[in-house]
Amino acid sequence: MTKTSQKAVKIVDKILGKQNRSTVRKSLRPDAALSAVIGNRAVPSADVSKKLWAYIKKNGLQDKRRRVVINADKKLKPIFGGRSHVSLFEMDKLVSKHLTIEKVQS
Repeated sequence: MTKTSQKAVKIVDKILGKQNRSTVRKSLRPDAALSAVIGNRAVPSADVSKKLWAYIKKNGLQDKRRRVVINADKKLKPIFGGRSHVSLFEMDKLVSKHLTIEKVQS
């Protein structure tokens, strides 16, 4: 473990306590539908959101008038349960159904 990662673990321990450290260190593996958007590698939850937002911005899928609405394209429709648009508040819940937890090796 590098010095930087050791410092990060100490900070996490201080904020969350040692019992919650394992949740922070887990990665999420996307299923086939979500892999088409963010790739098929296991990634931390923060990276799932970053990659999903990068895809949304790149393809201009955020509604121009109602900024809290995401319009689904062909790849996002299966993730959104076949819906053509979802709100930001619903999006996390729908995306989480397409992820499985995988422990990261330290």
